Amino acid sequence: MATEISRIFDIPYYQLEKYNLQQAFSTKYDGKWETISTQSYLDQANAISRGLLRLGIQPNDKIAIISSNNRNEWNICDIGILQTGAQNVPIYPTISKEDYEYVLNHSGATYCFVSDSEVSEKINLIKKNTNLKEIFTFDNIQGEKNWKEVLSLGEDTSNQEEVEARKNNVKPADLATLIYTSGTTGKPKGVMLSHNNIVTNVLASEKRVPLAYGEDRALSFLPVCHIFERMILYLYQYCGVHVYFAESLEKLSENAQEIKPHVMTAVPRLYEKIYDKIISKGADLKGIKKTLFFWAVNLGLAYEPYGANGWWYEKKLGLAKKLIFSKWQAALGGELKLMVSGASALQHRLTRVFTAAGMPVMEGYGLTETSPVITVSSMEDGGFRVGTVGKIIDDVDLKIADTGEILVKGPNVMMGYYKDPEKTAEVIKEGYFHTGDKGEIDADGFLKITGRTKEMFKTSGGKYIVPPLLEGELKQSRFIEQVMVIGESQKMPAAIIQPNFDFIKDWIQRKEKNIGTTNEEIIASEEVLKRIQEEVDNCNQHFGNWEQIKVFRLTKDEWSIDGGHLTPTMKMKRTVIREIYKDLYESIYQN
Repeated sequence: MATEISRIFDIPYYQLEKYNLQQAFSTKYDGKWETISTQSYLDQANAISRGLLRLGIQPNDKIAIISSNNRNEWNICDIGILQTGAQNVPIYPTISKEDYEYVLNHSGATYCFVSDSEVSEKINLIKKNTNLKEIFTFDNIQGEKNWKEVLSLGEDTSNQEEVEARKNNVKPADLATLIYTSGTTGKPKGVMLSHNNIVTNVLASEKRVPLAYGEDRALSFLPVCHIFERMILYLYQYCGVHVYFAESLEKLSENAQEIKPHVMTAVPRLYEKIYDKIISKGADLKGIKKTLFFWAVNLGLAYEPYGANGWWYEKKLGLAKKLIFSKWQAALGGELKLMVSGASALQHRLTRVFTAAGMPVMEGYGLTETSPVITVSSMEDGGFRVGTVGKIIDDVDLKIADTGEILVKGPNVMMGYYKDPEKTAEVIKEGYFHTGDKGEIDADGFLKITGRTKEMFKTSGGKYIVPPLLEGELKQSRFIEQVMVIGESQKMPAAIIQPNFDFIKDWIQRKEKNIGTTNEEIIASEEVLKRIQEEVDNCNQHFGNWEQIKVFRLTKDEWSIDGGHLTPTMKMKRTVIREIYKDLYESIYQN
């Protein structure tokens, strides 16, 4: 009898029955790939379950996993935890120790699996302020308990019946995981996702991904603590795909050439990096080689799917693939047939050029609160249109509110925010989740994202930025009168700053600086720029690395109601300011 998939941990058992892979997951340790089979994956997951039971883990206990890289151990522990009826709390490895403390306390985690010494050192600094009983490390670290101790506890199979009983008691509607995502308050919110939320999303998304079941290879490198990559890993398992975990972003190309993946997932920022690196190499070419390279790139930038550009374009594209784009393919292993993009908007030029090069980028849309996929593109059945994020997946109901906001209802919508019914009620109304994004659905059912209903945005790396928090901190400086944080869908946040000219003029006089006192002279002064950089640096100390202001520009005029910068209540008109300082914006991001 085939395994019915209704809980997350049913997926690897289905893989065992259907494909029984000898190579399910592979991680590189000390320069050598180590592979586990489906059977070994489940044997170790069951050992973890038995070990956790012997540690006293009860249903609905919370166990954190913090890993600096994707690896076999993460997946083994994930299934091992879920089978006991406990919940997995994945945490980003790069957050501050204060944020670790908050998430661990808010979730009530009692045990924690961590990858390496850097993470364990942070956790040990705040462990006494949490409910953590033990920390187990994946790497061998002197003085720390290793995750293999839990495996050893589970070597004795005499309590496997208890594991089976726990599994049988887990219902599809039960909570599976808490995923913490930043909110406008600055405090992370715990998104509650059930087994059913995630399983239904996996099964619906699978219909849009053309894979050779039981044969294809995937390269995984996005943090598995994010629901996007985590759901994709479950999808790979369901489809019998052999998953390799990249060593790092820097070694992505090297790993790709070793394993020759057929599919990989990424956020737009990574595709930007790949593209920029390719273009940089092309710029170093000489003569006819350089001419041919940029001829192919320009051809790719004009790409339209399904032969819409006509037979002559397709003829030229075939030549470009042979002469130029084949080398792009080779840099990523030579067998890549699909790339998936999510977490934030992908620039249209990247969609066009990579698809033209024979490495189609299928863009999707979703949020942590929707497990995450709401829509996704597909090359098959006319499901791909540049500039859109594809069509709605099965069983999901999407509508556009009068305000333009995207509202979603379906089995993928979260249970709510952990311990926060008020915030839950703010975003789930009459059964619909209010995404905070604006969009349009065209006549053919493609969704196009048109903006945000709130000021929060994502960088191209998929990280949330909350401008008011940064702006409020920056405006505490007496050198800064007004500031607008920018960077939606860009690689980094930046700031356009209106200096406090009156204060700076006084500062010049007090310090007897040899600086002119006109606004133009002030913003051109190296000393002023250096001083404001100190203020920005001070602000950045209060935020995570992805939130920090990397670049700023100063404006020579003062923002005012009359100038159109501000509303009558002195609030910034962000769209207007962005347009007024279009040249400053482009000077930040054009390179």
